[in-house]
Amino acid sequence: MAISVSAVLLLLIIVIVMLRGGTLRPLPALAATLFGFFLASTGIAPSITNAFRSLADALHSINF
Repeated sequence: MAISVSAVLLLLIIVIVMLRGGTLRPLPALAATLFGFFLASTGIAPSITNAFRSLADALHSINF
C-alpha cells in the first residue's frame, strides 16, 4: 500500500510540473488520468499491480 501511495504522489508531482512547464496540456492530462482510472477497473489491473510490486521488490533487494 505504501508503494502505491508513493507512486501516485510521485506521478502527481510529475504531472503538475509538466502542466506548469507547458510540456503537457490540460486536455491530454485529463485523458491520461481518465484512461488510468478506467484501466484500474479492468481485468488487467491486478497484472499491472503485480508487475510493479515485483519491480519494487527487485529494486528493494538490490543492496546499494
